Amino acid sequence: MAQDFWASSGYALLERGAPGLVATPQWLARFLEGDVLAPPEEAGTKERALHARLVADPLAAVSSAEIAAVEDADARENWTEFLRFRDRVRAFPSLEACYVDLFLRPSVDLAPPFVDALAQAIVRAILDGTPDAWMCRAGEMFFRRQRVSSEGGQVLAADAATLEMFSETGGFGAVGRLLKRQRTEMPEVKMDVLNRENAPVYFLRDELHSFVLDLSPGREGAAALARLLEAWVLRLTGARVTIEPLARVDDPRWRWHVGLDVDATAMLDALYRGEDLAAADLERLALLFRLEFADPAEAVPALGGRPVYLGLACRPDRTLRLKPQNLVVNLPLARAG
Repeated sequence: MAQDFWASSGYALLERGAPGLVATPQWLARFLEGDVLAPPEEAGTKERALHARLVADPLAAVSSAEIAAVEDADARENWTEFLRFRDRVRAFPSLEACYVDLFLRPSVDLAPPFVDALAQAIVRAILDGTPDAWMCRAGEMFFRRQRVSSEGGQVLAADAATLEMFSETGGFGAVGRLLKRQRTEMPEVKMDVLNRENAPVYFLRDELHSFVLDLSPGREGAAALARLLEAWVLRLTGARVTIEPLARVDDPRWRWHVGLDVDATAMLDALYRGEDLAAADLERLALLFRLEFADPAEAVPALGGRPVYLGLACRPDRTLRLKPQNLVVNLPLARAG
């Protein structure tokens, strides 16, 4: 049975048509309710007036003079970023088209929270109607930073912000922070690894981001991430691909690879050149995939029907930031060649 999830994405407020997801005034109004744009108690009259006007009409024209009149410098920057985002998504026929264009520009000019909002909405659309908790948990990786632990071949990904919150508050919010400042002993942080017994509970805790995903080769998490990456490529590029997790790359005819994050890109580049990686670096290479085009004609001729290898790695501090845009801009697609 299909479940609803990620209500905070505002997916229900988006229009859905042939081009894809379309931003609506109601969807944009959600951003005005957040802590970044909602005026604090000490906000000036100009900032409050601008906020009230956009709450009433999220598409209202705003002049540069109005932004310059906002009393607080940080607020001026936040309003500038929001209005750039608002105007950008309204300039494209779909959020998908806006997202693809963003990474074809010389530099990404939207603030990271807005880039994540686009990714979340697109992934939510891909997953619409699924009852698969592993697919949904894998989808969180497209817009939320992870912290990875690995031991004995097992690779586990936990939501980094959730871990940090538990570490700071013991899971008890402001009360937990107070207790911690008073050096009160806090309960041990526990997050459940998603499994067949607790998978139905995911849809009751989806906004808590409290499930750990097992990304070990051969486990459900790795397979779910592979299926979701396939669907992501199809939705944003139109290319049909199959993606399978790998334990290692053993291919003397290796022709193409794509890192799914900064560190994996550097590691795959080194391995492609035949260089040896330090054991500590190899240990951070959390997951490998083999990607093949269903129709070889959709890839550049230079690929010669060979597979593309994908890698996912964590940084030395064990955090991982998946860059799904790399599959949009770095795949050897024929129409981009």
